[in-house]
Amino acid sequence: MPTLTFHGHSCFVLEHGGKRVIFDPFLSGNPKADVKPTDLPHLDGVLVTHGHADHLGDAVAIAKQHAATLVAPYELALYCGDRGVEDANGMGIGGSREFPFGHVKLVAAVHGGVVEGEASGGKGGYTSFPCGFVVTMGGQHVYHAGDTALTLDMQLLEGQVDVMCVPIGDHYTMGPEDAARAVGFVKPRVAIPMHFGTFPAIDTDPKRFQSAVGARAEVVVLQPGQTYSF
Repeated sequence: MPTLTFHGHSCFVLEHGGKRVIFDPFLSGNPKADVKPTDLPHLDGVLVTHGHADHLGDAVAIAKQHAATLVAPYELALYCGDRGVEDANGMGIGGSREFPFGHVKLVAAVHGGVVEGEASGGKGGYTSFPCGFVVTMGGQHVYHAGDTALTLDMQLLEGQVDVMCVPIGDHYTMGPEDAARAVGFVKPRVAIPMHFGTFPAIDTDPKRFQSAVGARAEVVVLQPGQTYSF
């Protein structure tokens, strides 16, 4: 039975059969994170949706510490490889690949891709288009949407997703109402809100999202450190 453990903001660990991957490991400097990067269990994969500091986060250090496979949009993977990640797999939107830990497909997201702050020497640099991930482990399909606006491309995922992790914070991504429409497009069995409450600009009440989704899916609101099994 796969499990998803939430570690704040957009960071989740997906685990099944002794294999673990982490999405967008923003832990250092994250006021909502419940763990430090050094506290994580062994990881087989590090999946990064885009280069913003609150998503790239500790990805390079974690991938090196665990000798894990890093998966990201092509240019961002090159960036990570240049910083010492030995197994950095750059992929394109729409591409998919079978890894030892599961099947990964990159899907479209509408957002930015600059690398910010200390990770880029304080200068910033454009790395790639952002993405979302559809990861299959244990026969279950998990869609981590990354940072994105509502887009009609999401309709292409209808019938292909069991659990959808969707940003609801507004300001930088979809707000609760657009996120609920995204759930209507994808039609997952379960929707888990993310990317809210970390900073004042995205301090959105997940109950708004839950109300807007209604009967379209089960909404599971996780607090940092909580795990959902499915």
